[in-house]
Amino acid sequence: MKRAVQQWAALAAVLMIVVLAFSGCKKPAEDESEGKASTGSIYAVNTTTAVKGQIRDYLALSGEIIASSTVDTFSDAAGKVSKLYVVIGSRVRKDDPVAEVDPSRPGMEFVPSVVKAPVSGTVVALPAQLGMTVSQAVPLARITGGAGLEIRLFVSERFISKIALNQLCEITLDAWPGEVFRGSITEVSPTLDPASRTMEIRVAVENPDAKLKAGMFAKARIITERKENIVKIPASAVVNRFGEQYVFVTDRADPASPVVRRQTIVSGIIIDGVMEIQQGLAPDDEIVVRGQTLLEDGSRVNIIEHLAPLSVN
Repeated sequence: MKRAVQQWAALAAVLMIVVLAFSGCKKPAEDESEGKASTGSIYAVNTTTAVKGQIRDYLALSGEIIASSTVDTFSDAAGKVSKLYVVIGSRVRKDDPVAEVDPSRPGMEFVPSVVKAPVSGTVVALPAQLGMTVSQAVPLARITGGAGLEIRLFVSERFISKIALNQLCEITLDAWPGEVFRGSITEVSPTLDPASRTMEIRVAVENPDAKLKAGMFAKARIITERKENIVKIPASAVVNRFGEQYVFVTDRADPASPVVRRQTIVSGIIIDGVMEIQQGLAPDDEIVVRGQTLLEDGSRVNIIEHLAPLSVN
């Protein structure tokens, strides 16, 4: 009886060893299947399309709109202002009367001197008041000639190499939200202000429908560089790892199960979140713009949304 129990105990031990051996062999297979499942993950992404168009670099400045030509009116004789022919806003032509100055003194009476407008334009300031005593050095009225307007801007020393005559400008104002006015540089100072280290420039502004007024505050974008027919994408689509720049391009060979391919790129300038692509992409390539952080070459993706591409301009 004792011997039979020993035999059964030995048989149970052998069976236990066999079970453990099989379970040890099965574990790597399970791990391998789990690894295959992980590589088969599907990632949710948003995509967009690379476009061919232009990209523009610019210098942002701000300043006040002023009249392009302003002339002060002076009297030929000293005396009291005895009459005013104009008010602020009056339109005058050259040689129209602006004011009269009476040079008479006690015991001496003279014919009043008529002060005439030196140019045609609009009266924008009227320092003279009735009864005021003026000299030949005191302006009686300020007249802006014509309807031309310009912006007076000051450029920091480090940016003056980017400035040139006739450069185009885009102008926006809080007074006209959403509208963009055009202009160009017409004057560049030959010297810098030694105190502020800035250079003064003047930008002539187009004024359709006379919407712009002297004294308004304006923001100007001076276009310093323009590149045409380049490939561009949102800069947020680019992944930077270990000194390499690349994007993920979608491969829809199997429409039911799209994958992504890692594509190395050579980038150019970046303006307002838009990147120039010098090498690596072609127009109409579909790239991942959101959800690319965890992707690898060959990852399967679920395209949640295809975003509108950038404007070509």
